[in-house]
Amino acid sequence: EKRSNVFYCICRSCNVLVPVCRKMPPREDDQLTTATRLLQQRREVAEVEQTLATRKEDFQMRLERLQQRREELGQKEEMLKEALLKFDKFLKENDSKQSRAVRKARAERNMARQKDREIKQLSQEIAALQAWRERLEGKVKENAIYWAYLVSATDKSEKFQEIRELIGRFDTMLSTREQLLQRESEGQGRLEEEKQRLRRFVKERSDLILQHNNQLATLQTQLDQARALALKWESKWNHIQATAAKKTLLLGQIKVVILNLFQMVNKHTQQDSDVSIEDPEGQLDRIQLFTQDLSDILSELNLPA
Repeated sequence: EKRSNVFYCICRSCNVLVPVCRKMPPREDDQLTTATRLLQQRREVAEVEQTLATRKEDFQMRLERLQQRREELGQKEEMLKEALLKFDKFLKENDSKQSRAVRKARAERNMARQKDREIKQLSQEIAALQAWRERLEGKVKENAIYWAYLVSATDKSEKFQEIRELIGRFDTMLSTREQLLQRESEGQGRLEEEKQRLRRFVKERSDLILQHNNQLATLQTQLDQARALALKWESKWNHIQATAAKKTLLLGQIKVVILNLFQMVNKHTQQDSDVSIEDPEGQLDRIQLFTQDLSDILSELNLPA
C-alpha cells in the first residue's frame, strides 16, 4: 500500500502495516524554478510532519498493546507455573497436553521477540524521517530569500494576488519563449536552405556565362584568323593582278590556298558542299559566306567585328 509516497507491507504475524521505505520524489531541478521547488519542499515537510505524527501515535499505541501483551504473557506464565506445580502429576500423565502448552509458551515468547524487533525497526525509521525532515527544513531556510522575494513581488503587484499565479505566469512566459526559440531555429534553417539554393543558382549561371565567353573568344579568334587570311590573300590577289608576268604561277598557288581554306571551312561547318575542287570562285563564295556568318554572329553578341 502507498500512502504519501511511503510504502507499507502487512506483517502476517501481527496483522499490522509496517513501513518499508519512502519513495524519494523525482529530481526536477532542471524543469522547476527555485520558487516551485521551494513550494514543493514546503509541501514535503508538511507531509513528513503529518506522517511522523501519525507514525508516533501508531508507535505509541503499539507500545501500549505490546506492554499489555507482555503483562498478559507474564500472568499466563505465572498461571502456567502454578498450574505446573499443582498439576505436575497430572501433566506427567498427559505428555501431549504438556507439549502443546510448552509450544504455545515458546510461540508467545517468539512473538514477543518479534515485537521487540518491530519496535527497533520503527525507531530506526522514525530517526530516518526526522533526519529527512531536518534536511528539508535546511533547504527551506536556504531558499527563504526566494520565497520572501515572491511574497514581496506579489504584494506590490496589482495583477497577481497569489504566488502560484505569479509562478504560473512565469512558466507560461518560459514556455512561450521556448516556442519562439523553436520557431526562430526553424526559420533560420529555412533561410540557410534558401541561401544555399541561391549560391548554387549563381554558380550555375556563372559557369554558363564563362562557357559562353569561352565560346565567343574561340569564335573571335577564328574570325580574326579568317580575316587576316582573307586580307593576306586579297593582297596577293591584287599583287597578281598588278603583276601580269607572275599571274599564271600565282594563280595556281592561289587555287591551292583557296582550296585549303575552303576545306577548312567545310571541316569547321561539318557540312558537305557541292562546289567542285576545280571551281576556285565557288570556293571563295563559300568562304565569303562563312565569313559573313561569323560577322553576323558577332554582331548579335554585341562584340566588335
